[in-house]
This record gives sequence, structure tokens and C-alpha cells, in this order.
Amino acid sequence: MRTATGATAVAAAGGTAAAQEGTESGTATGTAAGNETGTMAGTESGTESGGGGGGGGPPDFGGFLDPVGNFSGSVTDATGQDTATVEVGVEANGGAYGFGPAAIHVDNGATVQWEWTGNGGGHNVVSADDGPLDSGSAVSSAGVNYEHTFEEDGIYNYVCAPHESLGMKGSVVVGSDYPIKSTGGSGSGSGPLGVPGSAKMLGVATSVVMVATLGMAYVFLRYGGDYETPGDQ
Repeated sequence: MRTATGATAVAAAGGTAAAQEGTESGTATGTAAGNETGTMAGTESGTESGGGGGGGGPPDFGGFLDPVGNFSGSVTDATGQDTATVEVGVEANGGAYGFGPAAIHVDNGATVQWEWTGNGGGHNVVSADDGPLDSGSAVSSAGVNYEHTFEEDGIYNYVCAPHESLGMKGSVVVGSDYPIKSTGGSGSGSGPLGVPGSAKMLGVATSVVMVATLGMAYVFLRYGGDYETPGDQ
């Protein structure tokens, strides 16, 4: 009886140790993996989404270029150049009523030249808000009729006043500090917490130990004085 009882206790203790070891291993592994995954995800999310600028993603035009016929969402990269050219009066919006390209990216300090094609009648270049662009009255003659040197980062939206209603709009992205489109946050939704598998294993092991202990106590109480020893014979 003593041998059986001892074996039961040893097995229970072994099960508890194994469960604890599994718990510690699972916790350490899960924590390391979770920390690494969370750090990488956070870094990538921060890099792509950005805050309000920094050139870490596509420029946010705020829907300004959405109705423009020759704007497909891409921005022509003219960085690294001292001078960039935008044509005035290219085919778009049902006629020669477009800027080509509709959106261009230049360095801070670069000069943008607007070159009239001579098509589509009289055009001009005027900031859509309180910006610095203003070529004056509409002209129809071909050639570089207006230029501007940009000295501050940002997005500069402009229109051709006579043909704005047709969608003759353009934008100049300057430098690296400008609003960018958000790709959406990863979110940190909270919900009911599940019970880890390691905790379940520990609970089962604890239950086994308790049952074994109660069984041992019952055996000693019930049969403790009834068995014989070699000294009794």
C-alpha cells in the first residue's frame, strides 16, 4: 500500500513539474514572439501611416484631384531637378483642358515652369486657395508663360480659372513634409480574454494532485492500523 501511495505521489509531483515547465516555456515563448510581432507591426504601421507628413506615403490631396480626367492617382516624380515643366492645355476633361502632369513632386527650392501648348483657348494658373500661384489673366499663346520657385514644403493645389468647372486642376507636391494618405490604423480592439492552454494544463495537474492527496488521506484513515509489520509476527 505504501509503495502504491508513494508512486501516486511521485507521479502527481512529476505531472505538476511538467505542467509548470510547460507553462514557463509557453509563457516565455509567447511573450517573446508577441513582443517581436507587436514591435514590427507597430514600426511598419507607423512608417506607412505617418502622422501629418514626412513623405512616408502617397500625398493626400483631400479629393481635390478626384474629378480631374487625366489624374489616375500617380504623382510624377521630378525630385532631384532644379526645374520641372508642366504643360498647360493637354488633352483631358473633354478637350485641351488639362495640366500635364496633373500632379508633380519637386524638391524644395525647385522651379516649376508652366508651358502653354496653345490649345484649348485661354488658360491661366491660379492657386485654389490662398496659395502663391497666380499667372494673371488667361492667355492662349504657346510657350512658358509662367513659373514659380517653391520655398516651403507642402501641397499646392491650383486651377485654370476659365476651365475649373471642367476639371482643369493640378497640384505640386514640394519637399518631404506634406500631408499623406492614411493607410488605416492597426487598431487595438479589446475583447474577452481566453484562457491560455498552459493555464489549463496547470489546472488539470493541480486537480490530479488534490485527488491523489485526498485518496492518500482516506487510505491512511481507513486502513492505517490494520496492516501487519514484520515485527508483529
